[in-house]
Amino acid sequence: MSNPTSRVAITGYGCVTALGEDASSTWDALIEGKTARAPITEISIDGCRVREGAQARLPLLSGHTQKQLSRLSRASRLLIPAASEALAKASLLKSNGMCELIRLDTSIGTTACGMEMGEGFLRSVWNNQPRGRGSLLAHYQAQQQVGELHRHFGFTGSTTLIANACASGSNAIGHAADLIRCGMADIVLTGGYDALCELVFCGFDALLTLAPEACRPFDRGRNGLMLGEGAGFLVLEKESLARTRGVEIHGFVAGYGHTTDTGHLTLPNQDGTFVETAVRDALKNAELDVSQIGYINAHGTATPFNDSAEAKAYRRIFGNTPARLSSTKAALGHTLGAAGSIEAVLSLLALQTGKLPPQINLIDPEPDVEDMLVKMGEKADLDAVLSVNLGFGGSTAALALSRS
Repeated sequence: MSNPTSRVAITGYGCVTALGEDASSTWDALIEGKTARAPITEISIDGCRVREGAQARLPLLSGHTQKQLSRLSRASRLLIPAASEALAKASLLKSNGMCELIRLDTSIGTTACGMEMGEGFLRSVWNNQPRGRGSLLAHYQAQQQVGELHRHFGFTGSTTLIANACASGSNAIGHAADLIRCGMADIVLTGGYDALCELVFCGFDALLTLAPEACRPFDRGRNGLMLGEGAGFLVLEKESLARTRGVEIHGFVAGYGHTTDTGHLTLPNQDGTFVETAVRDALKNAELDVSQIGYINAHGTATPFNDSAEAKAYRRIFGNTPARLSSTKAALGHTLGAAGSIEAVLSLLALQTGKLPPQINLIDPEPDVEDMLVKMGEKADLDAVLSVNLGFGGSTAALALSRS
């Protein structure tokens, strides 16, 4: 049974995105209205209609030889620095970069895992190049990245891996919070990651869902998403433990709601009912009133059906409140399994700073949310925020974060 008195504190956070190699640089670029859209160079996209996206620069990893780095998937090169930043902020890293804890449970979301390694394996088969094939095959699976996370920081512990399409990162955080509320864990490292790979990029391009120019969420002329890559992590712990450890509490995971409409393989329910249900469940779980939400980080993929469904739900829920709304995917791309976790970090930074990520690339705003969309330079005194993500198969996840 859940213990409602076990508040879930956020004591650490970190991210790596195409806008920056850590949370602060990502946040600064986001608030300045920058976009990471640029030509894709790290993967082969021959024959694709769209050839741009949000490609991250891999942060340096100290303590690794070039040979060791070559064995790490691009996904691991993204998730390890993001997790390191979160652990450091939570005062859980020793001077040598190892974790202070011998055991640390994790809850992690992803979709493509280290898929470029799997693609390398397939290419080696096609080209009849058996050398190194076994290593490529072993390194693409999600448990490989988790194992590399454990080895890098020197901890063990149970791991929950969630692959629930684009809601995965939010689901992982919600699951981690539930573990703490139910007394199954006192502290959890949680988040999500995904790296660009041929399978995903070419697949979305074949579906004609990639924007041929600027990604424009909640614009009536929107014509597709921009794929990105990255990782985002939070350290969640029982509030009493955080107080005992004397670490800074950056905010709280106050509530979590999730739904699955099972209506269509890719399209969300078009009247926004299940988005509305997930959001209201998160608010109920958090014991927050609609009027207390000052900012919503929307899924906002800039695809015609997604944005219209979300807009209808937000108008019904927040139409009579001063809540502000934006999708940060226009700036840093849709990072799939990492989206919910990165956007939770960004929502947390909005809560802390009072600065609001602007809705860039707008020309003709969606009428249902036109008056809610954040403009450049906006600030607000926030007590609580929402991060909402939708995934293929009709999955929706909503996280409510509060200041206190």
